[in-house]
Parts: sequence; structure tokens; C-alpha cells
Amino acid sequence: MEVRVDRVSKAYGGVCVLRDVSLTISPAGVTAVMAPSGAGKTTLLRLVLGLERPDSGTVTVPAHTRFSAVFQEDRLLDGVNAAGNLRFVLGKSDDAERARTMLDALGLSIADGKIAGEYSGGMRRRLALARALLAPFDVLALDEPFTGLDGENRSRAIACIQKCAAGKPVLLVSHDEQDAAELHAQIFRL
Repeated sequence: MEVRVDRVSKAYGGVCVLRDVSLTISPAGVTAVMAPSGAGKTTLLRLVLGLERPDSGTVTVPAHTRFSAVFQEDRLLDGVNAAGNLRFVLGKSDDAERARTMLDALGLSIADGKIAGEYSGGMRRRLALARALLAPFDVLALDEPFTGLDGENRSRAIACIQKCAAGKPVLLVSHDEQDAAELHAQIFRL
């Protein structure tokens, strides 16, 4: 599975965000796109996911590739509890035991009864990660996935990513060098 970005440029309102960017996402392992805030990392991720089109250049993704993603915003169903949020991505393949195991691994409980709108920022982030990791995927895209997590929960999240995405391509967008180091990422700097 090879995802390639070849000489891609993108501008918004005449302001160039990405210029002539080329990169190949590692077919097995983490590719970390590193740059300061505002340098176009999220735009690059959106181009790879097909949510945006480049102004020039190409993004090549094998046919029928299934992406799963954690975006900068958590994109949860706020009026639904953790189990309901996970059922939303699992659909017919809903496996309550698998969901419970993932939530436990991330330090969340399926039994607390709280709706996602009542969760703290760190809890919301871990639930968003659980959704992404439980959804069927060929490529995992992570945009600043550890935002709002303390040290213990960050370590849990890293362990879950490593387990669930083993042998698959992962695109990590971050400005934090520690994220790339702990996930043993191949680094690409914008």
C-alpha cells in the first residue's frame, strides 16, 4: 500500500499554504509530517484523505483504500455515550467486547453513562481515537492526536495506535517531536 504526494501545491484566497510538496507515506509504519503551526500540515492531511483537491500536483492513493482519521476537532456525537459513538463507526460489525476492550485500553469506561458532550477535553480526544482505531481502515491519519492528553493517557494512546495500526501506513501530523519519536516515525518536514 503506497500513498504518494507528488509536487502538490495548494492556496486559499491567493495565500499559498503548500508549495511543490512531494512525499511517500511509509507502507508500514508511521510517517510524521512535522512543521510549526500554520505551515500546512492539516491541509496536506486533508489532501491525502481526498477532502481537498490540490491546485497542482497529484495525490495517488490505491483504489478502494479505507481511511480512518482523528482530526484536530474531535467530531463526536455529543448527545450520545461512548458506546453509541463507537457503534456509529462500527455499524453492522458492532462488537461490544472489542469496543469495551478499546475503551479500557484508553482509560475510558463504557459503563459511566455520560454522553460525549459531558466529557473533558482529554476524554473526548481518547474517544475520538477509539472511534478511529475501531473503524476498519487501510491507512490511519492522525492530526495532533495527543492534544489534551496527560502523560499516562498519552502513553495509553500510543500503545493503542502501535497495536491497532501495526503493519499499516499511518500519517501523523504534528508539531511535537516527541510524538514522532515515541511512534518511531519516519519524519518529513514541511
